[in-house]
Formats: sequence, structure tokens, C-alpha cells
Amino acid sequence: QVQLVESGGGLVQSGGSLRLSCAASGRTFSNYGMGWFRQAPGKEREFVAAINWSGFSTPYYADSVKGRFTISRDNAKNTVYLQMNTLKPEDTAVYYCAKHRSYFVTVQPADYDSWGQGTQVTVSS
Repeated sequence: QVQLVESGGGLVQSGGSLRLSCAASGRTFSNYGMGWFRQAPGKEREFVAAINWSGFSTPYYADSVKGRFTISRDNAKNTVYLQMNTLKPEDTAVYYCAKHRSYFVTVQPADYDSWGQGTQVTVSS
């Protein structure tokens, strides 16, 4: 079982940037697709971005973050990143990284079988 630990969240002003990291334990990290999801208070968990096992295929992004967020991974470091630029107050949420059941990716949370504990991102207006 892969264990995931997110870091890099915090408080930032609107228009600012943050970089989230997700460190994975286990030797099989590079075999699986990885995703980022977020959950705001009173809302369902929603898809943000995902990247396949190699990182060489075009990542997937939610329309709400396309052009502002970039997902990447470093399999040598067992880490996946989410660079978030031009942040907006509506980006405020707890951000979770997750491991997909397979080497590719989908946008459904049910297709991911390991989750981190989450990191809070708060964007002030």
C-alpha cells in the first residue's frame, strides 16, 4: 500500500502562487497514475488535475484550473507536485493527492485507492 503525505499548503493572497508536494512511500509509485483533488467546506470532493504513470502524456485538468495549475511528477523522488498560479478565493479548499488504481488516470475519486491526509489552501481576496 502506498502512503501519501501532502505539504506546501498555506495562506496566500489572490493572484499569488503555491506549490504543493505529495511524497509517496513504496517502490511502486512509478507504476501508477496520480491525481490531485480538493474539497471546500460544504462541497463534494472535486477533481483538480491528474498525470499518468510516466508523466510524459498530456495531463488532465479541471476547466476551473486549466492554464493556472500545473501537475508534474518526479518518479526518482516518489513525488508529485501541483504548481498553482494566479490563485483565486474560490480555490480555497483542502487539497488531497491520490494514487490511481492503474497506470493511467481518470477524474473519478472512486478510481483512486490511496489518499493523503490533505493540506489546506486558503486564498484571501
